[in-house]
Amino acid sequence: MKKIEDIDFERLTRDDLIWLLQRENSNELQYLYDRAYETKLKYVGNKVYLRGLIEISNICSKDCYYCGVRRSNAHVRRFMMSKDEIIKAAKWAWEKKYASLALQSGERSDTDFVEFITDILREINRFSNGSMGITLSVGEQSEKAYRLWREAGAKRFLLRIETSNPELYKKIHPADHSFEERLASLALLRKTGYQVGTGVMIGLPGQTFEDLADDIIFFKKQDIDMIGMGPWLPHHDTPLGVQYPQIDQKKQLEMGIKMIALVRLYLKDVNIAATTALQAIDPFGREQGLKAGANVIMPVITENEHRGDYLLYDGKPVSDESAEGFRQALQNSVSGIGEEIGFGLQGNSRHWQKRTGA
Repeated sequence: MKKIEDIDFERLTRDDLIWLLQRENSNELQYLYDRAYETKLKYVGNKVYLRGLIEISNICSKDCYYCGVRRSNAHVRRFMMSKDEIIKAAKWAWEKKYASLALQSGERSDTDFVEFITDILREINRFSNGSMGITLSVGEQSEKAYRLWREAGAKRFLLRIETSNPELYKKIHPADHSFEERLASLALLRKTGYQVGTGVMIGLPGQTFEDLADDIIFFKKQDIDMIGMGPWLPHHDTPLGVQYPQIDQKKQLEMGIKMIALVRLYLKDVNIAATTALQAIDPFGREQGLKAGANVIMPVITENEHRGDYLLYDGKPVSDESAEGFRQALQNSVSGIGEEIGFGLQGNSRHWQKRTGA
Protein backbone atom coordinates (compact mmCIF):
# COMPACT_ATOMS: atom_id res chain seq x y z
CA MET A 1 0.00 0.00 0.00
CA LYS A 2 1.17 3.52 -0.77
CA LYS A 3 2.18 5.57 2.27
CA ILE A 4 1.79 9.31 2.47
CA GLU A 5 5.35 9.60 3.78
CA ASP A 6 6.60 8.22 0.45
CA ILE A 7 5.00 11.01 -1.62
CA ASP A 8 7.44 13.47 -3.21
CA PHE A 9 5.69 16.68 -2.23
CA GLU A 10 8.13 18.76 -4.27
CA ARG A 11 7.04 17.06 -7.50
CA LEU A 12 3.41 16.12 -7.11
CA THR A 13 1.88 14.33 -10.09
CA ARG A 14 -1.79 14.26 -11.09
CA ASP A 15 -2.02 10.74 -9.67
CA ASP A 16 -0.52 12.00 -6.41
CA LEU A 17 -3.10 14.78 -6.21
CA ILE A 18 -5.97 12.37 -6.80
CA TRP A 19 -4.63 9.94 -4.19
CA LEU A 20 -4.14 12.69 -1.61
CA LEU A 21 -7.63 14.08 -2.23
CA GLN A 22 -8.99 10.63 -1.35
CA ARG A 23 -7.28 10.51 2.07
CA GLU A 24 -9.61 10.44 5.06
CA ASN A 25 -7.41 9.08 7.83
CA SER A 26 -6.84 11.82 10.42
CA ASN A 27 -3.12 11.06 10.78
CA GLU A 28 -2.60 11.21 7.04
CA LEU A 29 -4.54 14.45 6.79
CA GLN A 30 -2.53 16.05 9.59
CA TYR A 31 0.68 15.00 7.84
CA LEU A 32 -0.61 16.63 4.65
CA TYR A 33 -1.57 19.83 6.44
CA ASP A 34 1.77 20.00 8.24
CA ARG A 35 3.68 19.64 4.98
CA ALA A 36 1.54 22.35 3.40
CA TYR A 37 2.11 24.68 6.34
CA GLU A 38 5.88 24.13 6.10
CA THR A 39 5.66 25.07 2.42
CA LYS A 40 3.66 28.17 3.27
CA LEU A 41 6.27 29.31 5.82
CA LYS A 42 9.06 28.69 3.32
CA TYR A 43 7.53 30.56 0.40
CA VAL A 44 5.20 33.24 1.84
CA GLY A 45 5.87 33.35 5.60
CA ASN A 46 3.45 33.41 8.52
CA LYS A 47 1.79 36.75 7.84
CA VAL A 48 -1.94 36.78 7.14
CA TYR A 49 -2.96 39.52 4.73
CA LEU A 50 -6.35 41.18 5.07
CA ARG A 51 -8.62 42.19 2.22
CA GLY A 52 -11.32 44.42 3.66
CA LEU A 53 -14.32 43.09 1.75
CA ILE A 54 -17.01 45.54 0.64
CA GLU A 55 -20.01 43.75 -0.87
CA ILE A 56 -21.26 46.69 -2.90
CA SER A 57 -24.29 45.18 -4.64
CA ASN A 58 -26.25 41.95 -5.03
CA ILE A 59 -27.75 42.96 -8.38
CA CYS A 60 -26.60 40.38 -10.92
CA SER A 61 -27.11 39.73 -14.63
CA LYS A 62 -26.05 36.09 -14.30
CA ASP A 63 -28.34 33.19 -13.43
CA CYS A 64 -25.95 30.54 -12.09
CA TYR A 65 -27.75 27.51 -10.68
CA TYR A 66 -25.87 27.58 -7.35
CA CYS A 67 -25.93 31.26 -6.40
CA GLY A 68 -28.39 32.87 -3.99
CA VAL A 69 -28.27 36.26 -5.76
CA ARG A 70 -28.88 34.80 -9.22
CA ARG A 71 -30.97 36.98 -11.50
CA SER A 72 -34.08 34.77 -11.30
CA ASN A 73 -34.28 34.69 -7.49
CA ALA A 74 -37.26 36.94 -6.77
CA HIS A 75 -36.91 36.53 -2.99
CA VAL A 76 -33.72 38.60 -2.73
CA ARG A 77 -33.89 42.14 -1.39
CA ARG A 78 -31.67 43.84 -3.95
CA PHE A 79 -29.34 46.65 -2.94
CA MET A 80 -26.66 48.90 -4.39
CA MET A 81 -24.42 50.76 -1.98
CA SER A 82 -23.96 54.44 -2.66
CA LYS A 83 -20.58 55.89 -3.53
CA ASP A 84 -20.48 57.65 -0.15
CA GLU A 85 -21.16 54.38 1.72
CA ILE A 86 -18.40 52.57 -0.15
CA ILE A 87 -15.87 55.36 0.34
CA LYS A 88 -16.72 55.53 4.05
CA ALA A 89 -15.95 51.81 4.42
CA ALA A 90 -12.79 52.15 2.35
CA LYS A 91 -11.53 55.06 4.48
CA TRP A 92 -12.19 53.04 7.66
CA ALA A 93 -10.10 50.18 6.25
CA TRP A 94 -7.29 52.54 5.30
CA GLU A 95 -7.26 54.17 8.73
CA LYS A 96 -7.21 50.73 10.40
CA LYS A 97 -4.16 49.70 8.31
CA TYR A 98 -5.89 47.02 6.27
CA ALA A 99 -3.86 48.26 3.26
CA SER A 100 -5.97 46.17 0.88
CA LEU A 101 -9.61 46.18 -0.17
CA ALA A 102 -11.80 43.82 -2.16
CA LEU A 103 -14.83 45.27 -3.92
CA GLN A 104 -17.32 42.55 -4.76
CA SER A 105 -20.71 42.57 -6.44
CA GLY A 106 -23.05 40.66 -8.67
CA GLU A 107 -22.01 40.69 -12.32
CA ARG A 108 -22.92 43.74 -14.38
CA SER A 109 -21.21 45.18 -17.42
CA ASP A 110 -23.44 48.13 -18.33
CA THR A 111 -21.93 51.58 -18.84
CA ASP A 112 -23.35 53.04 -15.63
CA PHE A 113 -21.79 50.27 -13.55
CA VAL A 114 -18.40 50.55 -15.27
CA GLU A 115 -18.35 54.32 -14.66
CA PHE A 116 -19.50 53.85 -11.05
CA ILE A 117 -16.62 51.47 -10.30
CA THR A 118 -14.18 53.79 -12.07
CA ASP A 119 -15.23 56.76 -9.91
CA ILE A 120 -14.86 54.72 -6.72
CA LEU A 121 -11.40 53.50 -7.68
CA ARG A 122 -10.22 57.03 -8.44
CA GLU A 123 -11.56 58.34 -5.13
CA ILE A 124 -9.95 55.55 -3.08
CA ASN A 125 -6.63 56.15 -4.79
CA ARG A 126 -6.97 59.88 -4.22
CA PHE A 127 -7.49 59.75 -0.46
CA SER A 128 -4.99 56.91 0.08
CA ASN A 129 -2.30 58.38 -2.20
CA GLY A 130 -2.39 55.16 -4.18
CA SER A 131 -1.36 53.10 -1.17
CA MET A 132 -4.34 50.69 -1.11
CA GLY A 133 -4.11 47.33 -2.84
CA ILE A 134 -7.52 47.07 -4.50
CA THR A 135 -9.02 43.78 -5.68
CA LEU A 136 -12.11 43.75 -7.87
CA SER A 137 -14.49 40.79 -8.03
CA VAL A 138 -17.24 41.96 -10.35
CA GLY A 139 -17.26 39.38 -13.14
CA GLU A 140 -16.76 39.21 -16.87
CA GLN A 141 -16.12 42.56 -18.56
CA SER A 142 -14.80 44.00 -21.79
CA GLU A 143 -11.10 44.59 -22.28
CA LYS A 144 -11.89 48.32 -22.29
CA ALA A 145 -13.47 48.11 -18.83
CA TYR A 146 -10.60 46.06 -17.43
CA ARG A 147 -8.10 48.60 -18.76
CA LEU A 148 -10.10 51.54 -17.46
CA TRP A 149 -10.26 50.09 -13.96
CA ARG A 150 -6.59 49.14 -14.00
CA GLU A 151 -5.68 52.71 -14.94
CA ALA A 152 -8.02 54.00 -12.21
CA GLY A 153 -6.09 52.06 -9.58
CA ALA A 154 -7.31 48.45 -9.32
CA LYS A 155 -4.35 46.11 -8.87
CA ARG A 156 -5.95 42.67 -8.58
CA PHE A 157 -8.97 40.90 -10.00
CA LEU A 158 -10.67 37.74 -8.75
CA LEU A 159 -12.69 35.90 -11.40
CA ARG A 160 -13.60 32.41 -10.25
CA ILE A 161 -13.82 29.72 -12.93
CA GLU A 162 -15.89 27.60 -10.45
CA THR A 163 -14.72 24.40 -12.19
CA SER A 164 -12.12 23.74 -14.87
CA ASN A 165 -14.24 20.90 -16.29
CA PRO A 166 -16.26 22.39 -19.21
CA GLU A 167 -18.96 19.70 -18.94
CA LEU A 168 -19.47 20.25 -15.21
CA TYR A 169 -19.50 24.01 -15.86
CA LYS A 170 -22.41 23.50 -18.28
CA LYS A 171 -24.35 21.50 -15.68
CA ILE A 172 -24.23 24.31 -13.09
CA HIS A 173 -24.90 27.22 -15.46
CA PRO A 174 -27.61 28.16 -17.97
CA ALA A 175 -26.87 27.66 -21.67
CA ASP A 176 -26.03 31.34 -22.21
CA HIS A 177 -23.17 31.19 -19.66
CA SER A 178 -19.99 30.32 -21.55
CA PHE A 179 -16.98 28.48 -20.13
CA GLU A 180 -14.92 29.75 -23.07
CA GLU A 181 -15.87 33.38 -22.33
CA ARG A 182 -14.84 32.87 -18.71
CA LEU A 183 -11.44 31.61 -19.85
CA ALA A 184 -11.12 34.51 -22.29
CA SER A 185 -11.81 36.96 -19.44
CA LEU A 186 -8.98 35.44 -17.39
CA ALA A 187 -6.68 35.94 -20.38
CA LEU A 188 -7.80 39.58 -20.69
CA LEU A 189 -7.03 40.18 -17.02
CA ARG A 190 -3.49 38.95 -17.52
CA LYS A 191 -3.16 41.01 -20.69
CA THR A 192 -4.33 44.20 -18.98
CA GLY A 193 -1.85 43.90 -16.12
CA TYR A 194 -3.72 42.58 -13.09
CA GLN A 195 -2.64 40.18 -10.43
CA VAL A 196 -5.00 37.45 -11.56
CA GLY A 197 -7.10 35.43 -9.14
CA THR A 198 -9.49 32.57 -9.72
CA GLY A 199 -10.94 29.64 -7.84
CA VAL A 200 -13.42 26.78 -7.78
CA MET A 201 -16.28 25.40 -5.75
CA ILE A 202 -15.33 22.23 -3.90
CA GLY A 203 -17.74 19.34 -3.43
CA LEU A 204 -20.14 20.17 -6.24
CA PRO A 205 -22.70 17.49 -7.11
CA GLY A 206 -21.15 15.32 -9.81
CA GLN A 207 -17.61 16.58 -9.15
CA THR A 208 -14.89 13.89 -8.97
CA PHE A 209 -11.47 13.70 -7.33
CA GLU A 210 -10.07 13.84 -10.86
CA ASP A 211 -11.94 17.11 -11.48
CA LEU A 212 -10.41 18.67 -8.35
CA ALA A 213 -6.92 17.49 -9.24
CA ASP A 214 -7.37 19.01 -12.70
CA ASP A 215 -8.52 22.27 -11.07
CA ILE A 216 -5.21 22.47 -9.22
CA ILE A 217 -3.27 21.75 -12.42
CA PHE A 218 -5.39 24.37 -14.22
CA PHE A 219 -4.30 27.01 -11.69
CA LYS A 220 -0.68 26.26 -12.46
CA LYS A 221 -1.10 26.13 -16.23
CA GLN A 222 -2.91 29.47 -16.13
CA ASP A 223 -0.07 30.93 -14.04
CA ILE A 224 -2.59 32.21 -11.49
CA ASP A 225 -1.38 34.62 -8.79
CA MET A 226 -4.07 34.18 -6.14
CA ILE A 227 -6.69 31.55 -5.33
CA GLY A 228 -10.12 32.05 -3.75
CA MET A 229 -11.98 28.76 -3.41
CA GLY A 230 -14.25 27.10 -0.90
CA PRO A 231 -16.76 24.33 -0.27
CA TRP A 232 -19.98 24.41 -2.25
CA LEU A 233 -22.88 25.10 0.11
CA PRO A 234 -26.50 24.95 -1.11
CA HIS A 235 -28.89 27.90 -1.19
CA HIS A 236 -32.56 27.00 -0.84
CA ASP A 237 -33.69 29.38 -3.61
CA THR A 238 -31.45 27.92 -6.33
CA PRO A 239 -31.94 24.96 -8.70
CA LEU A 240 -28.87 23.19 -7.33
CA GLY A 241 -29.91 23.83 -3.72
CA VAL A 242 -33.41 22.47 -4.36
CA GLN A 243 -32.03 19.37 -6.05
CA TYR A 244 -29.37 18.75 -3.40
CA PRO A 245 -30.61 20.34 -0.15
CA GLN A 246 -28.65 18.03 2.17
CA ILE A 247 -24.88 17.79 2.19
CA ASP A 248 -22.26 16.30 4.50
CA GLN A 249 -20.80 19.54 5.84
CA LYS A 250 -17.94 17.78 7.62
CA LYS A 251 -16.85 16.23 4.32
CA GLN A 252 -17.22 19.57 2.53
CA LEU A 253 -15.01 21.28 5.10
CA GLU A 254 -12.44 18.51 5.00
CA MET A 255 -12.26 18.64 1.22
CA GLY A 256 -11.95 22.43 1.32
CA ILE A 257 -8.98 22.22 3.70
CA LYS A 258 -7.38 19.46 1.61
CA MET A 259 -7.64 21.63 -1.50
CA ILE A 260 -5.96 24.55 0.27
CA ALA A 261 -3.12 22.26 1.36
CA LEU A 262 -2.65 20.75 -2.10
CA VAL A 263 -2.76 24.11 -3.88
CA ARG A 264 -0.10 25.40 -1.49
CA LEU A 265 2.08 22.34 -2.10
CA TYR A 266 1.59 22.41 -5.86
CA LEU A 267 1.79 26.17 -6.53
CA LYS A 268 3.91 27.15 -3.50
CA ASP A 269 4.11 30.98 -3.70
CA VAL A 270 0.59 32.09 -4.64
CA ASN A 271 -1.82 33.89 -2.32
CA ILE A 272 -4.57 31.59 -1.03
CA ALA A 273 -7.67 32.84 0.77
CA ALA A 274 -9.27 31.10 3.72
CA THR A 275 -12.81 31.86 2.60
CA THR A 276 -15.98 32.59 4.52
CA ALA A 277 -17.52 29.28 3.37
CA LEU A 278 -15.08 27.47 5.67
CA GLN A 279 -16.29 29.55 8.60
CA ALA A 280 -19.91 28.90 7.60
CA ILE A 281 -19.35 25.20 8.33
CA ASP A 282 -17.08 25.55 11.36
CA PRO A 283 -16.50 28.69 13.48
CA PHE A 284 -12.76 27.90 13.27
CA GLY A 285 -12.81 26.90 9.61
CA ARG A 286 -10.76 29.88 8.47
CA GLU A 287 -8.11 29.17 11.09
CA GLN A 288 -7.95 25.57 9.87
CA GLY A 289 -7.43 26.92 6.37
CA LEU A 290 -4.57 29.12 7.55
CA LYS A 291 -2.88 26.17 9.26
CA ALA A 292 -3.16 24.18 6.02
CA GLY A 293 -1.52 26.82 3.84
CA ALA A 294 -3.84 29.80 3.29
CA ASN A 295 -2.44 33.28 3.90
CA VAL A 296 -5.30 35.70 3.09
CA ILE A 297 -8.56 36.50 4.90
CA MET A 298 -11.31 38.71 3.47
CA PRO A 299 -13.43 40.02 6.37
CA VAL A 300 -16.57 41.94 5.46
CA ILE A 301 -16.11 45.54 6.61
CA THR A 302 -19.44 47.04 5.57
CA GLU A 303 -21.78 47.79 8.43
CA ASN A 304 -24.77 45.65 9.26
CA GLU A 305 -27.46 47.11 6.97
CA HIS A 306 -26.50 45.16 3.84
CA ARG A 307 -24.72 42.12 5.27
CA GLY A 308 -27.79 39.93 5.38
CA ASP A 309 -28.67 40.57 1.72
CA TYR A 310 -25.47 39.32 0.12
CA LEU A 311 -26.16 35.62 0.67
CA LEU A 312 -24.64 33.40 -2.00
CA TYR A 313 -25.40 30.27 0.05
CA ASP A 314 -27.37 29.29 3.16
CA GLY A 315 -25.66 29.65 6.51
CA LYS A 316 -23.26 32.45 5.61
CA PRO A 317 -22.00 34.00 8.86
CA VAL A 318 -23.65 37.40 9.26
CA SER A 319 -22.19 38.98 12.37
CA ASP A 320 -23.98 41.69 14.33
CA GLU A 321 -20.56 42.79 15.49
CA SER A 322 -19.23 46.13 14.29
CA ALA A 323 -16.35 46.20 11.83
CA GLU A 324 -14.13 47.45 14.66
CA GLY A 325 -15.16 44.66 17.03
CA PHE A 326 -14.67 42.07 14.34
CA ARG A 327 -11.20 43.43 13.56
CA GLN A 328 -10.11 42.86 17.15
CA ALA A 329 -11.65 39.39 17.30
CA LEU A 330 -9.92 38.48 14.05
CA GLN A 331 -6.57 39.68 15.33
CA ASN A 332 -7.00 37.56 18.46
CA SER A 333 -7.95 34.41 16.53
CA VAL A 334 -5.06 34.74 14.08
CA SER A 335 -2.46 35.37 16.79
CA GLY A 336 -3.93 32.42 18.69
CA ILE A 337 -2.69 30.01 16.01
CA GLY A 338 0.77 31.56 15.83
CA GLU A 339 0.16 33.74 12.79
CA GLU A 340 0.56 37.50 12.44
CA ILE A 341 -1.73 39.90 10.60
CA GLY A 342 0.18 42.03 8.12
CA PHE A 343 -1.33 45.37 9.06
CA GLY A 344 -0.21 48.13 6.72
CA LEU A 345 0.99 45.63 4.09
CA GLN A 346 -0.73 45.14 0.74
CA GLY A 347 0.32 41.50 0.66
CA ASN A 348 0.91 41.27 -3.06
CA SER A 349 1.27 37.77 -4.46
CA ARG A 350 4.86 36.52 -4.23
CA HIS A 351 4.16 34.57 -7.40
CA TRP A 352 3.19 37.79 -9.19
CA GLN A 353 6.25 39.59 -7.82
CA LYS A 354 8.52 36.79 -9.04
CA ARG A 355 6.87 36.64 -12.45
CA THR A 356 6.88 40.39 -13.08
CA GLY A 357 9.92 41.49 -11.09
CA ALA A 358 7.71 43.98 -9.18
